[in-house]
Amino acid sequence: MLDAANYTPRLKALYKDSIRAALKEEFSYSNEMQIPKLEKIVLNIGAGAEAVKDSKKAKSAQADLTAIAGQHAVITKAKKSIAGFRVREDMPMGAKVTLRGDRMYEFLDRLITIAMPRVRDFRGVSGSSFDGRGNYATGLKEHIVFPEIDFDKVDEVWGMDIIIVTSADTDAEAKALLKAFNMPFNS
Repeated sequence: MLDAANYTPRLKALYKDSIRAALKEEFSYSNEMQIPKLEKIVLNIGAGAEAVKDSKKAKSAQADLTAIAGQHAVITKAKKSIAGFRVREDMPMGAKVTLRGDRMYEFLDRLITIAMPRVRDFRGVSGSSFDGRGNYATGLKEHIVFPEIDFDKVDEVWGMDIIIVTSADTDAEAKALLKAFNMPFNS
């Protein structure tokens, strides 16, 4: 039986045991606090035009994102009205969730080992999607690659954004950190 009090996610243990030492040696850090680490992972599903036509679509996106993240997702709302898109202020438009701590490591593990290999024609993620400050953003066209989603009960297939925020100062440091977690970069 799994003891919740002594449980440490696999990637968190890997980070503490080997990745920290490898990064310290590779980048010649003089202080332990300089070593980059994961801070948070933000997941976002934008329901877009479907949410404008049917307000239940945002609730559906929220339920799916909650199942994927293992944490309650919040509904995002339009900040201002746009008549051309038939969007009114405070209209539900999608869902988002921010993961930290053990849930963040668990999600990253499932993303890399389970979800990404299930993507059709997957050739890796872009190695150039860093923002210049050590944060990485990628997307999935179908949220149904996660095993938590029951394919038969899905009424809509959503795309989702995944933003990985690190404490790294440069993109090279962040890329080295994510490569150590076996992120499948194609370049």
